[in-house]
Amino acid sequence: MSADPLPLPADGQPVAADPRPAMAAQERRSRRALRRIDHWVLPAFTVIAITYLLLPIAVMIVYSFNDPIGKFNYQWNEFSLEAWQHPLDRPGLPDALLNSIIVAVVATLASTVLGTLIALALTRYSFRGRSATNLFVFVPMAAPEVVLGASLLTLFVGSASLEPFKSIIPSGLLFPLGLNTIVIAHIMFCISFVVVTVRARIQGFDNNLEQAAADLYANEWQTFWRVTFPLIFPGILAGGLLAFSLSIDDFIVTDFSSGQTSTFPIWIWTTIRNSLPPQVNVIGTIIFGVAVGLVLLSTLIGRWRAQRALRPS
Repeated sequence: MSADPLPLPADGQPVAADPRPAMAAQERRSRRALRRIDHWVLPAFTVIAITYLLLPIAVMIVYSFNDPIGKFNYQWNEFSLEAWQHPLDRPGLPDALLNSIIVAVVATLASTVLGTLIALALTRYSFRGRSATNLFVFVPMAAPEVVLGASLLTLFVGSASLEPFKSIIPSGLLFPLGLNTIVIAHIMFCISFVVVTVRARIQGFDNNLEQAAADLYANEWQTFWRVTFPLIFPGILAGGLLAFSLSIDDFIVTDFSSGQTSTFPIWIWTTIRNSLPPQVNVIGTIIFGVAVGLVLLSTLIGRWRAQRALRPS
């Protein structure tokens, strides 16, 4: 049986077939392909990326339970809890770890307070030099650490060279290399990260809430502590955690500004030339666990605050 001929219009030319069904079928095939990618390729890539990032940490944790052969903890010998039972049983390690903790805590507190104030000023107010301040905030983040360390060393050594004139120069202007210079250097580069983190939180802040508090006769201090601070606290906490992580593991800037003072990263660098004890892996595992715990705690606090805000009063 022959197919029906195409209908002919008045001019005698055949009518072309409608391409829309074919286009719709092609679009459906494309959507199915994209769904397959979303379902398999992206999760697989995410798992591979996370595994790549966590693999060195997993090796560090595993080798913290190793009883090494010789001085270097490079090859697995046998399971042992000796390093965990005596995590500070190495010369100079307790003092270096204590210095790192002191520097990290002081730098975190100082940079978080100063960075939050700077972020509030840059977001809320217009003043002369605001654009330049925005630029200078990003300089420590963009500049290589070698440049920052060398410039800080020049500053501190230049200040120390004024020691013969300390009778006429306030003692606060003299910076002999040591724990104080490390703290100053860490506050300097941590402030930028806090400013960027807190500022991102403030930019999404609804100013109408502060105006509502003012309408209810709250002064500026009460408005800040009861309205502004609770809402930007997640950004402040994130900036503080970031500053702590950057400070406790910094090596290059610390090495330039430490003098004879040793911190945990510097101690590892000086020790690794002759040995690599498993205590390094133990302390690294503890620091990693504390960092993960702080992140989980901040996440739980954020969820608790969000659920509390949704509860009817």
